Amino acid sequence: MAPKWRELADRLAEEIKRGDYEPGQQLPHIRELVEAGEGSKSTVHAAYKALESEGLVTSSRGHGTVVRQQVPLKRLGTARYDKAKWRDGDEVAFIADRVASGRGYRRNEQTQTVSLVEAPPEVAIAHGLPVGANVYARARLVKEGEQPTHTLTSYYRPEHVEGTRLVDPTPGPAGRGGGFRVLYDAGYEIDHMKEELFARAPTSDEVKLLQLPPGEPVVELHRTTYTSTGMVVEFAIGVHAASRFAWEYDFKVPDSAKDREDHQ
Repeated sequence: MAPKWRELADRLAEEIKRGDYEPGQQLPHIRELVEAGEGSKSTVHAAYKALESEGLVTSSRGHGTVVRQQVPLKRLGTARYDKAKWRDGDEVAFIADRVASGRGYRRNEQTQTVSLVEAPPEVAIAHGLPVGANVYARARLVKEGEQPTHTLTSYYRPEHVEGTRLVDPTPGPAGRGGGFRVLYDAGYEIDHMKEELFARAPTSDEVKLLQLPPGEPVVELHRTTYTSTGMVVEFAIGVHAASRFAWEYDFKVPDSAKDREDHQ
């Protein structure tokens, strides 16, 4: 016969899988289940830990035990930066991912802080600045409902963004069209970018901030954004909960031999 905590975990798992609890919804507090006669505090705690280890929920101090999103978001590749989305409309990158995934969103699901900081080494290298030069850091935390999905911190040269909405810490995108539209209006139209990805173990602060279950890695993104003249107008570092995204890239396959022939 299965122990009491296992029976409770199995029943809750079934309720989660059939949709009685929606993604991002908090499960009852342990004391509520104890008072409802579901078992002792240790029994309910063990059941919740089992659900967490099975990837069905996340638990963190201050947020309780929350149902995880089981179907990952599409994290689009080049399509999320389509100029028609942000230059002519209001579909900033994180919203483009939600739309492509058939999921809802609220603009204030992106919070942010903006500060003038000394450029860390990798930021200084990307912008061609001396280490310690001042840059603006625009740090965002993006959530889906109550569940954080990723952080993204963009670094800008002061002369590119001072006096613009990019230094306004108001939650949500930086006005209609977001940051790329702000740069466009300031005369810095983005032309191409480079993205680098690697997986790693999260820091303890990232585990808390992203509400990660035990053992989940993060995917770190480095994005360098250029104008047509090769000027860097943004260097961004993102940290993504690995299980909450499916990365999708759609691109034309290059043929360098044909390109050389065409230019002869």
